[in-house]
Amino acid sequence: MGQIIDGKAIAAQVRETLMARTAALKDSGKSCSLDAVIVGANQSGRVYAENQARMCAEVGIDYRLHEYPAEVTQQELESVIDGLNSDESVTAIMVHLPMPEGVDTESIHARINANKDVEGVNPANIGNVLYGRRSLVPCTALATMTLIESTGIELPGKTVVCVGASNIVGKPVAVLLMRAEATVISTNIHTPDVAARCREADVIVSAAGVPGLVTADMIRPGAVVIDVGITRVKNPKTGRSRTVGDVDFNSVQPVAGWITPVPGGVGPVTVAMLLRNTVDAAEAAG
Repeated sequence: MGQIIDGKAIAAQVRETLMARTAALKDSGKSCSLDAVIVGANQSGRVYAENQARMCAEVGIDYRLHEYPAEVTQQELESVIDGLNSDESVTAIMVHLPMPEGVDTESIHARINANKDVEGVNPANIGNVLYGRRSLVPCTALATMTLIESTGIELPGKTVVCVGASNIVGKPVAVLLMRAEATVISTNIHTPDVAARCREADVIVSAAGVPGLVTADMIRPGAVVIDVGITRVKNPKTGRSRTVGDVDFNSVQPVAGWITPVPGGVGPVTVAMLLRNTVDAAEAAG
């Protein structure tokens, strides 16, 4: 039976280390803050922002939420980002997604000052992954690596299959794993017989966003299975929605050596990495 990797416990450990760092910053007269931009927020977006504010307060990060209506234009948002970039009191910037229609998200991400880009979405920070930097790179990729490393597995020489090759998760994770000297196979929608490749893997990272994609017959006994996929699925009978991952947890757990649950796995650690990046940015700001 695969051991569950407790993302909530790992995230709590990270937050505990951050408290001492934020206290040291404030003792030296430096600010540590996160400025978040949200556009046309729905109820779930507001809940996420409120949770983010609570987490920041817990570790000593000042949180400022900048809210704008859904009708905001590309030019107006660019002006907002430029203002935050030039404000010396702002040490960290993030933008809540999704953006409204008519706004080029990639352009907004690229406009964020790379030194304040705590989600690691600026192409410059994504590119820094190639050089082994582990600060201000995509938070979900950092969370994935943290969860893998928590198992104690020695990555050099291990075979890792990354299911999904997105710019924010799949590709950065693959590069971080390469930097750790693992043998990495990155699959996409065109890859033939993904199941066969997965059966060769010591570690599987699934970030495709397809519920139930990874099943027990795809798992090498004892493998580490990291489920990054998050999809809201509605029960047609009750009308209630629940969050599910890419991995068929109930069938895979008996085969795997280690496995992350959804929810409670990658999600909490991703938030912890955002907070850690925020503190890193504040410390680097001098």
